[in-house]
Amino acid sequence: MAGRWPHLRWAPGFLCMPLIMETSGTRDPSTEAHEHIQFSARSVNQSVMADCRAVCGLNTSDRCDFIRMNPDCHSEGGYLDYLEGIFCHFPPTLLPLAITLYVFWLLYLFLILGVTAAKFFCPNLSAISTNLKLSHNVAVSFDPAHYRKGWLKETGAQGGDCGLHGTPLDILPHGVTFLAFGNGAPDIFSALVAFSDPRTAGLAIGALFGAGVLVTTVVAGGITILHPFMAASRPFLRDITFYMVAVFLTFTALYLGRITLAWALGYLGLYVFYVITVILCTWVYQRQRSRSLVHSISETPEMLSDSEEEQVSSNTNSYDYGDEYRPLLLGQETTAQILIQALNPLDYRKWRTQSISCRLLKVVKLPVEFLLLLTVPVVDPDKDDRNWKRPLNCLHLVISPLVLVLTLQSGVYGIYEIGGLLPVWAVVVIVGTALASVTFFATSNRQPPRLHWLFAFLGFLTSALWINAAATEVVNILRSLGVIFRLSNTVLGLTLLAWGNSIGDAFSDFTLARQGYPRMAFSACFGGIIFNILVGVGLGCLLQIIRNHATEVKLEPDGLLVWVLASALGLSLVFSLVSVPLQCFRLSKAYGLCLLLFYTSFLVVALLTEFGVIHLKRV
Repeated sequence: MAGRWPHLRWAPGFLCMPLIMETSGTRDPSTEAHEHIQFSARSVNQSVMADCRAVCGLNTSDRCDFIRMNPDCHSEGGYLDYLEGIFCHFPPTLLPLAITLYVFWLLYLFLILGVTAAKFFCPNLSAISTNLKLSHNVAVSFDPAHYRKGWLKETGAQGGDCGLHGTPLDILPHGVTFLAFGNGAPDIFSALVAFSDPRTAGLAIGALFGAGVLVTTVVAGGITILHPFMAASRPFLRDITFYMVAVFLTFTALYLGRITLAWALGYLGLYVFYVITVILCTWVYQRQRSRSLVHSISETPEMLSDSEEEQVSSNTNSYDYGDEYRPLLLGQETTAQILIQALNPLDYRKWRTQSISCRLLKVVKLPVEFLLLLTVPVVDPDKDDRNWKRPLNCLHLVISPLVLVLTLQSGVYGIYEIGGLLPVWAVVVIVGTALASVTFFATSNRQPPRLHWLFAFLGFLTSALWINAAATEVVNILRSLGVIFRLSNTVLGLTLLAWGNSIGDAFSDFTLARQGYPRMAFSACFGGIIFNILVGVGLGCLLQIIRNHATEVKLEPDGLLVWVLASALGLSLVFSLVSVPLQCFRLSKAYGLCLLLFYTSFLVVALLTEFGVIHLKRV
């Protein structure tokens, strides 16, 4: 067997080489980092800091030492060291298997992000806003993305139960402020994690810009192809204008190569101004509508049309067939029965009506949902008992704080020993057990306690840290795949990371368009990405400045590809800004096909730029 190894050494080298060969002639400087570099064992031991992607140019016997000794190959956060795992713990002959496992784990991490945000993060945010009695005119103004997902959940539209996202919110208008964070939680946390390390900042830029291009072309174009419609004029012009300003700010920051403290605060300030503009527009529209007796569809941009409202009303007021499954004689459930039922993530009524594909997806999600049910409390103000499950909520008082300390900074604070005696996690377990015991004996199964609303804050923090932990692993594994295949962080961000974070929104929008609500789905395409880019870049850079006590965050674009990405996003917005009014806001299938063609062309150009086929000539 040992004699066969020299003949198989070509396999790791083949997987590490670029996917296509560079053209002859002068190459772009950005591609020089991807060159095949040969190192000897002595140079590995003497290297202090080198590009981690050079590991593929080494002999297989030197790669593990290079990964362990090179600081550029070390991850600052996360639980798993993917580069060390693939180059030190997998033999060279099993490198394809290791890459396959990494890809499947990446897909499952995206699933974890979607489930956590949809079923735990967003409901707790909704409960917090309800308990704090936040005004809809101040804190929860209209947000078509949340309106869309709440409608899908409440009406049971096809696809609402088997998608990666499906926020269980009511169909009242929800916010561009407080609750908008829930809709973009995976994107925001991925951006925050990526900006925390200068080596992965390109992932954040690529993901935010890539998701913008994807949503404004593929998703928007798919909606118009599925169901041509007349767009709402004023919200469309307002949202696309704000988004173009945000893209221009980011383009300028990339050109300058840095984001200062004032620049980061400017991002957040622009989003505050956008929120104020949305609130004022909604207030003006509602005031005009209350004074008028006759309204046409073109005069109702901020709300659904009358026909859409009637359809939603008829769907939500229909007979609740769930009553047929309720027992005729209600008996008092025991504590054990309540605990078992609360930890069961499977709804047998929905299971019987779901398709085979939805059932398979549900089976894949069961372990994640069970773990989250065990660790994250959820408060539902719409239920009579507010989702109070005494045995499970008492367990949450022990498990949730334990999860908090073990996921914060990847468990660094959890293992810290207090006075050299007890670690922090042990103290948390002791305190949580005492608090859970008091709560268990002081409450009953039927009546929620007076301070039950505090569980919403605990669930919000726990689910946020679960999302942050999953996002950290996503960023680390994408960077590892970039090292293996010699891909830049930007191309990984605009493809895998952007696709993974946007697939749930695309699924919901397409389902909504098929159900006859394309206007609502189209509005959601622009509302959510404004929050993602302004808060993602602004908050990510602000936290990095505060953490490092610096005055600015350095941005190092990955050569020509970043400018291709920024230009493509700008061109797609300009195309929509010009073509939609020229069509009198009547969007046809031809418009959707043009958007799909635009994204296909952009993706081809981006990949050709990444692999050096398209490059700038040196002067």
